[in-house]
Amino acid sequence: MIELTEEAVLKVKEMLTDTDNPEQQFLRVGVTQGGCSGLSYSLGFDEQQNPGDTVLDLHGVKVIIDETSRPILAGTVIDYKESMMGGGFSIENPNAIANCGCGSSFRTATEAGKPGDC
Repeated sequence: MIELTEEAVLKVKEMLTDTDNPEQQFLRVGVTQGGCSGLSYSLGFDEQQNPGDTVLDLHGVKVIIDETSRPILAGTVIDYKESMMGGGFSIENPNAIANCGCGSSFRTATEAGKPGDC
């Protein structure tokens, strides 16, 4: 389905310590409509599992992916990188056929999304 690198797992676990009820939190990974290429990634913590969600345990991180995002994210690798300018998550999605110049939106061969402002 998807992968989290060791660096991403460590960062998510660190971030979880700053949340209320960290043991009840999921990392929700999804795709939303918008961005200049049509689709944008969403990452955030959620305590709610919805009908149709896929639940994964990736190295001790509970991850949920909604039913609509699942095929778009298949094979995706999420990494975390630190640099002199700060750190951030990077997403490598083998299904993305185009990305916008700002790097925050994409589209696939089967899902164009709804382009908007970045």
